[in-house]
Amino acid sequence: MEEELRCPSCKQFYTSPVLLPCYHALCLSCAVHLQQPAQSNAISNAENAESVASGSSGDYQESDKLSILSETDSGVVCTSRPNSYVGTPNGGLFPSALSLACPLCHKLVYFDENGAHNLPKYRVMQTIVERYSEFRNFTLKCQMCETEPAKEATVMCEQCEVLYCETCRESCHPARGPLAKHVLTEPKRCSGTAIRNKDDKCTEHSEENLNMYCLVCKIGVCALCLMDSRHASHDVQALAIMCKAQKTELSHNLQQLSERARSTTEFIQRLKGMSDKVNENCEEFEAMVSAQCDALIEAIHHRRAQLLECIRQDKELRVRALKEQVTTCTSRLQQTTALLQFCIEALKETDSSAFLQVGSMLISRVANTDHSWHKEWTAPRVSPHFDLTLDDKSVLRAIDQLNFIQMKPPTAPTIIPEECSAENNSVTVAWQPPAHSHVEGYVLELDDGNGGDFREVYCGTETICTVDGLHFHCMYNARVKAFNSSGEGEYSELIGLQTAEVAWFTFDPILSGPGLQYSEDSATVTGEGWEHRVALGSVGFSRGVHYWEFTIDKYDADTDPAFGIARIDVTRDKMLGKDDKGWSMYIDRQRSWFQHAGGHEQRVEGGITAGSTVGVLLDLNHHVLSFFVNEEPQGAVAFRDLYGVFYPAVSINRGVSVTLHTALDPPSDCEET
Repeated sequence: MEEELRCPSCKQFYTSPVLLPCYHALCLSCAVHLQQPAQSNAISNAENAESVASGSSGDYQESDKLSILSETDSGVVCTSRPNSYVGTPNGGLFPSALSLACPLCHKLVYFDENGAHNLPKYRVMQTIVERYSEFRNFTLKCQMCETEPAKEATVMCEQCEVLYCETCRESCHPARGPLAKHVLTEPKRCSGTAIRNKDDKCTEHSEENLNMYCLVCKIGVCALCLMDSRHASHDVQALAIMCKAQKTELSHNLQQLSERARSTTEFIQRLKGMSDKVNENCEEFEAMVSAQCDALIEAIHHRRAQLLECIRQDKELRVRALKEQVTTCTSRLQQTTALLQFCIEALKETDSSAFLQVGSMLISRVANTDHSWHKEWTAPRVSPHFDLTLDDKSVLRAIDQLNFIQMKPPTAPTIIPEECSAENNSVTVAWQPPAHSHVEGYVLELDDGNGGDFREVYCGTETICTVDGLHFHCMYNARVKAFNSSGEGEYSELIGLQTAEVAWFTFDPILSGPGLQYSEDSATVTGEGWEHRVALGSVGFSRGVHYWEFTIDKYDADTDPAFGIARIDVTRDKMLGKDDKGWSMYIDRQRSWFQHAGGHEQRVEGGITAGSTVGVLLDLNHHVLSFFVNEEPQGAVAFRDLYGVFYPAVSINRGVSVTLHTALDPPSDCEET
């Protein structure tokens, strides 16, 4: 991660790093060296702006000089209070003002007479650089040397916090005048502990510790700061809590970015392997072409050389493209790995205030890196396969026109009517592969059953497909097309398949809950336990009118079986209607109630015994549900406003056995109603 630890100005490891408002960093000495009088920067920027706007009216120069000056400005001014930023000056800059342009993004920041010393210390960076230097055992270099490489530092000024070699100490820090009182010590990096102890104090109230974090100003504050007008109305959080939250968010983002880096590493290895595959395929292709050309004897020798050259050029283009992509991905991965390592080190920072200083910046960088991940780093630019073939038919008659031909899309498949069928609300379509075509897969499409638009229902290599869950009593049109790497072929001719007018179905043991016993080809279900269990039908309905009945084969317990409909995700270990996925009528020997989402209503007199029948009428044309007992209506319409897909359902327990009867006509009373 050395790339993250080097100053963009001096290219050395950071020494006494400071943090710019744009979240880029500089060594303190580099920042002092780069700062200039604000007026000179203003004049420079104004000249650039005037050259751009030379054709505009004369009022432009006087209308808004500040906006000209601030075109690349971050809009931030640093005063003599560290960590204190205010807006861009309203009027002219005061004579002693200084400014600093970030070497990376060129945004300007303005200072008072204290200059770059107003910038906050980049404490996380300082700590990481110290740990990294100790790990690598680096020697400290002079920060004032103008030659490259810089000489080894021999002393450090405790007041200036700058490292000097012997030559630079004599020229830049003579022991006379005001500098005579400065203390020169053995060269060492600034102690992170000393910086931390100092910066743990409030800049406004030097005796108070920082213990809160202002969410508006994004700085640490003390208890006294919360009492003044500046922060009184601001939202604040405990410093430790805010630090933990940002570390958690950064860790989550790092985990996602780590997955990106891991997959990119694997992708680079795959790209390198594909280069070998290109060479292998090229050798096979050359051998095939050579064999075909040798069979054509003398007439094809000259043409063979041209064909082989064409293949080799194609190979070189592919290999070159893959190598370039490997280089690009490797560079991106190195940058991402450096950021990952730096962020991991930052997470080790135990000082909450120090981490919060850059936590949001690191979160933003990691998130932006993850979001900007380009498909260039997940898919190869070229394929290792050669989509070419040599046609040796009719070559003797057209030797002069011999050339490579591109693989063409396949022709249309042929539907096999005798193998197509419709059963209940399912249709099966079978087709024959197109002759003399290379096929990699097929796409089957159906319309909506009313002559509407087609939609894809299957994509794969099989030549037969069954589609379930269609509407009853509908004519579906089907068509299929083939495709290969060259494109999609034409559609086959249409075939129409009529679904059943009424639904034939049974109980589905797989969809239903446990604790039930099935017999008579899953038409009969018997409860085994004391708790209610839900049994679902094998088909779902979304439109049309459907009626089915249950015969009570056994009813010798004091219980309330429930009959009705349910969604596919209904709770299966409770009475039907106890949740919002079921609509039911539960009934005993004397009366019944309608139940949905745990609420029951409309008590109706009349119960069931062994041998009774319970009918369920689902009218999805009018979106209502009604019930019948012994072919007589059991109350009024039970439920209304039913939209979606519903499955026949019943819930029973021990002592109850029912048999399902389907494909029935509704009772005559229903039509009168």
